[in-house]
Amino acid sequence: MTTDSHPGRALLPLFLLCVHATVVLASVGGGHDRGGLPFPLPVTPFDEGYTQIFGDDNLVVHRDGRTVHLTLDERTGSGFASQDLYLHGFFSASIKLPSDYSAGVVVAFYMSNGDVYEKNHDEIDFEFLGNIRGKQWRIQTNVYGNGSTNVGREERFGLWFDPSEDFHQYSILWTESNIIFYVDGVPIREVERTESMGSQFPSKPMTVYVTIWDGSDWATNGGKYKVNYKYAPYVAEFSDLILHGYAVNPVDHFANCDNAPARELVPTGISRRERAKMESLRKKHMTYSYCYDRTRYKMPPPECMIHPEEAGHLQVFDPVTFGKNRHRRPKHRYRSGNATSM
Repeated sequence: MTTDSHPGRALLPLFLLCVHATVVLASVGGGHDRGGLPFPLPVTPFDEGYTQIFGDDNLVVHRDGRTVHLTLDERTGSGFASQDLYLHGFFSASIKLPSDYSAGVVVAFYMSNGDVYEKNHDEIDFEFLGNIRGKQWRIQTNVYGNGSTNVGREERFGLWFDPSEDFHQYSILWTESNIIFYVDGVPIREVERTESMGSQFPSKPMTVYVTIWDGSDWATNGGKYKVNYKYAPYVAEFSDLILHGYAVNPVDHFANCDNAPARELVPTGISRRERAKMESLRKKHMTYSYCYDRTRYKMPPPECMIHPEEAGHLQVFDPVTFGKNRHRRPKHRYRSGNATSM
């Protein structure tokens, strides 16, 4: 594949670089090497890259060291986090979600620095929202920058497969200029850094988090359907965990050259072919975008581009479903590689 067919690909911009570390141009050919990755990258074993943050024995690491089960039951949810903070990179997990009745259950794969910057944190979210029996899970993506929680940039998608039957790969590419969400190697959303967004684009080092928890007050139809522990335990399975970015020191935020990634190929943008797939998928499966939510915003946020066809499609869905209900995650603290739930 030539560079001309991938006009958006270039050097991954990481402005806290080690002097001799380089990330080079991607050339994505046919085929996915790891069940949905658009390019091959090394898997990070759990004990080398992650730390449990809450849940006690509700987190189980398999013997292979690369597969993790997280459980939600009447006692607690569970979760883990990367041992390092990262500034930009590619982060990915293969996930199999709980089956049957899953209303109120939230499985999250996200990046945040809320424990370091409590008043001006950044965040990039993949959230998986459970549903009643006969209804499928949904994906919600979101982006916060510099504590801009008053501007929720959620987009929600119906799934085109059953995520409880098998593993599917969910990935986040975060660069200095854009954020891309992938499902099975196909981009579903791109957030570009624009002048209008200003400091609201995530720009500070973040930790990667993976959790399962009770979101009864908002996750399914605005809290109409709660977690039913008759169907517990709810088990989410994770494998093929990838941390491909520059780890930074949590104190001075300089890159750790000893942990610099290998010269692996990664993209920084979306090719024409990928963009066509993304646009088609969004037309078919996107059910909510903050840009069209007039209940929340009298005027769309300045970075929004309004498309009449897209607006017409989204009118059939109720934006109040989560527009008036702010969600909360389990609070935790992350310090020097150790985390405890609160």
